[in-house]
Amino acid sequence: MGDPAGIGPEVVVKALSDPQVRRLARFVVYGMNELLAYAADLAETEPFWWRIQHDSPRTGFSLTHDIVVLDYDEYTQLGSAIHKPTRQGGQASLAFIDDAIAAAGRPIEDAGIDAVVTAPICKESWHLAGCKFPGHTELFAQRTKTKKVVMAFDSPKLRVALATVHIPLMDLRNVLTIGAVYDPIDLGNQFCKRLGIAKPRIAVAGLNPHASESGRFGDEETRIITPAIEAAKSHGIDVHGPFPGDTVFNAAIAGRYDLVVAMYHDQGLIPVKLLCFDQAVNVTLGLPIVRTSPDHGTAFDIVGKNVADPGSMKAAIRLAVRLAGERKGSRV
Repeated sequence: MGDPAGIGPEVVVKALSDPQVRRLARFVVYGMNELLAYAADLAETEPFWWRIQHDSPRTGFSLTHDIVVLDYDEYTQLGSAIHKPTRQGGQASLAFIDDAIAAAGRPIEDAGIDAVVTAPICKESWHLAGCKFPGHTELFAQRTKTKKVVMAFDSPKLRVALATVHIPLMDLRNVLTIGAVYDPIDLGNQFCKRLGIAKPRIAVAGLNPHASESGRFGDEETRIITPAIEAAKSHGIDVHGPFPGDTVFNAAIAGRYDLVVAMYHDQGLIPVKLLCFDQAVNVTLGLPIVRTSPDHGTAFDIVGKNVADPGSMKAAIRLAVRLAGERKGSRV
């Protein structure tokens, strides 16, 4: 459900209110029944789920109802009037996520789940709760003991993978390595194939203006990015670049590339959110479990106004179902 003070409850309820989404799978919502019911009331929707206390012995059995809310009602004092970062909000959202990750590691017959879709969390709330992770991607990597993970975004117009994630811009030169650039090329290529693209075409953005113009504006392109591209080519990946960051996305939108590897967070996220804010999906590549998320944040400023768009949450659910079905070898 994400941060209790954000729009997570609203977009979850609105997404699962759609009959087409409901037909895709059975759903377990890790969250707070009170806030979900409040969001349903604002949306003039009757609650459509079963509630089970999250620590009840009943959760140890297969959850067969179409939609089950595992209720963490010990956090109910986080009422609908609190729309800001709080320590308790961070504690609650971390509890939801940790239990969902644990369930994703269990068989379905042992109350397991096939995929995790995370509603937005507040990084400041996590910090207040004593959490060291800057975001979902890093937490999922640690919890699943995965060494190589990549943050990627899928949307109807543009697909992007990131070489670095939550890194201060001034620290990029300390973390951008050949391996950091190679991994999103490799995992991005695998991701495209999972989506049914037989021969993915990948473009890599440069770090510096004009991709450094042969070293005039920095040496990262020749020292780091090009060697990563050449290594990927040697493994049979159809990858090209580095291209200037201000033009490469236009080439992808025109259909010449299936995925763009961006060097840092905002380089990749600005075009995605500009083009497809309510349709883009964040997906973590490299994990042993399926994890997707809407591409927006908690939007504290619109909580309780019933104006949050569930489009990105619906898209995240659809992609999670698709990837889970692909992993099981079935058509979804």
